[in-house]
Amino acid sequence: MSKHKARPDGMVYSTDKDFYNDYEPEHNDAETLPKDRQKLRVKLDSKQRAGKIVTLVEGFTGSNDDLEALGKQLKTKCGTGGSVKDGLVIIQGDYKEKIINWLKDWGYALTK
Repeated sequence: MSKHKARPDGMVYSTDKDFYNDYEPEHNDAETLPKDRQKLRVKLDSKQRAGKIVTLVEGFTGSNDDLEALGKQLKTKCGTGGSVKDGLVIIQGDYKEKIINWLKDWGYALTK
């Protein structure tokens, strides 16, 4: 009988006390594309946000650190709060046109 079992969610676990799991979670160290090749999309969203509008920036290709830096830059420029989650920069409020203009000024030429 096997000491390794699979759960319904696909997770595998072992009851073997000598089992060693050398799995380390992958870090998103993807190579960040140059600014002029980033295809960023800026849109407004209010779904599941109690009717409050946020500005989303999506489509960034690169490391999480670079995305976090971009998010911080945008939050500072807008003077508002926000976060970076699941590959999206989320800025509180309607800043769509301003963000598009700033991104283009900063070299993100393919921003829409």
